[in-house]
Amino acid sequence: MSAGRLSFSNITALAPMVRVGTLPMRLLALDYGADVVYCEELIDIKMAQCQRVVNEVLQTVDFVAPDERVMFRTCEREKDRVVFQMGTADPDRALIVARLVEKDVAAVDVNMGCPKEYSTKGGMGAALLSDPDKIEAILRKLVAGVSIPVTCKIRILPSLEETVSLVRRIERTGVTAVAVHGRFKDERPRHPVHCDYIQAAAQAVSIPVIANGGSLDLVKTNADVDEFKKATGASSVMLARAAMWNASVFNSGGPLPLERVMEEYLKYAIRYENHAFNTKYCLCQMLRDKVESPLGKQVQAAQTNAEISDAYGLQAFYQLTQEQLQARRDALQSSSQPDRPVLDGDVTTMAVRFERREYPPQITPKMFLLEWSRREKLEQPLYETVQRSQDRAFQSTVTVADKSYRPSLWEKSKKFAEQAAAIVCLRVLGIPEGRIGEEDSGLVCKRKREGKANGATTEEESSKKRHVAEIRQETSESPVVANGDHRKPPEQP
Repeated sequence: MSAGRLSFSNITALAPMVRVGTLPMRLLALDYGADVVYCEELIDIKMAQCQRVVNEVLQTVDFVAPDERVMFRTCEREKDRVVFQMGTADPDRALIVARLVEKDVAAVDVNMGCPKEYSTKGGMGAALLSDPDKIEAILRKLVAGVSIPVTCKIRILPSLEETVSLVRRIERTGVTAVAVHGRFKDERPRHPVHCDYIQAAAQAVSIPVIANGGSLDLVKTNADVDEFKKATGASSVMLARAAMWNASVFNSGGPLPLERVMEEYLKYAIRYENHAFNTKYCLCQMLRDKVESPLGKQVQAAQTNAEISDAYGLQAFYQLTQEQLQARRDALQSSSQPDRPVLDGDVTTMAVRFERREYPPQITPKMFLLEWSRREKLEQPLYETVQRSQDRAFQSTVTVADKSYRPSLWEKSKKFAEQAAAIVCLRVLGIPEGRIGEEDSGLVCKRKREGKANGATTEEESSKKRHVAEIRQETSESPVVANGDHRKPPEQP
């Protein structure tokens, strides 16, 4: 193997696991001593539609689907040790995906062992075991077409002879290594692993064979890894469920308390904005028989990473991380966006953000825009807000006098997004917006600016109620929506 290429000899690897092998778990496994980490199986058709996006806020590389879902996220920390596993049954499509990711991963792997329907339909996963010609075509195409190592992961066939014949044929394609899960296609984790089959495969080829399937009864701690390796005669070992239950199985110093492992996992999930439902799923797998404990029930009830952080007492870490990410986001956006109006189609945009501290307690830009619209006898401002799936940020567009205005920056809440949109409109039109130190424009009277000392309803709420009453006096026939609050619900990720 040339210098710099990933070696699969004498390694311990995190196995590919659907819904588990996302970035937080991979980084955690590396921290505890894993030599190589595999991502979860990702289907070629979905990956081929993705766009590679450098996420400067998270400092990651994201592969984003047309619906804005992040299908695969990686970072510099794992670049030379992460293996991208794909589900495929088509050589050409496999090559498209491999070339898409090859600059960001250490190797690509083809799943030929998963027996689940989502993988076998379309001829992928374990379905490939009955089509060795296709196996060979896919692997040869990949080996010839990419600059990084190519591997595959199989299950054993009904006989030793068939298994040996397959791994020898796989070796001739030029792959760097082959992982062998020591169970038949119709067997499940409760069935014992067939070490003799893995041993026969390892003795039949010169490339590294990675033994998989020992988590049931052979590998409980890191001390058992060498025993599993000896029992199978394999060069390396790949761990799935044992790592899912407690990733410190890779720790040569012995297992760590599960509470600590879960907290370290959650910190990575927060740091890299892992999807909350994925975070929850992985934590529940770690809890296992304690999933119905008070902690388990709190985790299951959580809907966001913030709520999960509350369950583990990591509120301060969550808040600090959010502030750091927002500061990085602000710095990047302000440096790349001009603070002057820019026409984006038929919408005027500006790089502005709503800073609450710049306005008196009872004053907001929306209030000023509403009062100005009334004075000019215009229809009330119309706000439309969307939510971005990658980071749950909001962006609003306001329409006034048939012209639309939008901030180019995204906000942390729907309310702030609408205020930012109002700011863009006011600044473009040269209208006061109510900031502290601004001369009195007469749009909002002194009493409104000072508010009520007893802390009653906010001025914007009072304005809304008064305006509703005025319109109802004029007509009782048409429905009224006050304060321009004609907003669409945020788009769901």
